[in-house]
Order: sequence, then C-alpha cells, then structure tokens
Amino acid sequence: MTTFGTAKWQGGLKDGKGAITTKSGALSEYPYGFASRFEGKPGTNPEELIGAAHAGCFTMALSLILGEAGFTAEEMNTKAEITLEKQGDGFAITKSHLTLRAKIPGIDADKFKELTAKAEKGCPVSKVLKADISLDAELV
Repeated sequence: MTTFGTAKWQGGLKDGKGAITTKSGALSEYPYGFASRFEGKPGTNPEELIGAAHAGCFTMALSLILGEAGFTAEEMNTKAEITLEKQGDGFAITKSHLTLRAKIPGIDADKFKELTAKAEKGCPVSKVLKADISLDAELV
C-alpha cells in the first residue's frame, strides 16, 4: 500500500502560511504554520499529526493482536504525546509517549501487558520513529 499527504507553503518561516491535505480528504487544505506549531494558535502541526498517526496505528495493531489472542476490546483510547526538542542547529522528535486506557473483557493484567508491548513493537509508525517510545497502559 502507498498513500500520501501533501503540504504547500507560502512565505517565510514566521510569517508564512501552509496547508496540509491528505489523500483521503480527511484534511483538505488544513492550515498550519509557525504560530500553530510553536505558539498555540489555531491550526495543526507535523508533531500533532504524527501523534495522531502513532495513536491510531498502535490501537489498530493492538486490536489485531487482541483478536489473535481471543480477546475483543470493548473500548480503547490511546493518546500519543510527541516531544519536539532543539538539538544542535535544528529540532528533532525525541519521544513518543503512548497512554492507553482500555476495557477488554476477560483479559488479565499480565496478558494485557504482554499484548500491549507486542503491539507497540509491531506498529509500523513505532518502527519508523527514531525516538524513545514509551507506553503506559491501564485496564479500566
């Protein structure tokens, strides 16, 4: 499978404006820029999108792994906190911290821990990130 996203940009770093579009149309000309990335202004930013992708990928991977082990989640909610830090002359994503809250009937804590670790390692987005990835998983 191959898919894509696009970005366009006009102007300089701080005064410029950009727009992000995804193949699916989930985002279409969605604004992003310096202010949305570093100053908390409306719009999105690459780190937020990576966080959403990591949370979604991990949760889908866990759903597959749970099914293979005979479990079905009633509900799973995953948050991926992405850390962007200054390194040398630029910036780097140094960490993705996954926090999962899950309701999975019939699973015990040890099996849950085993399967979540397997999902974290097997998630394609986890594999592509050259960052420290950590996971807190809680059954509710």
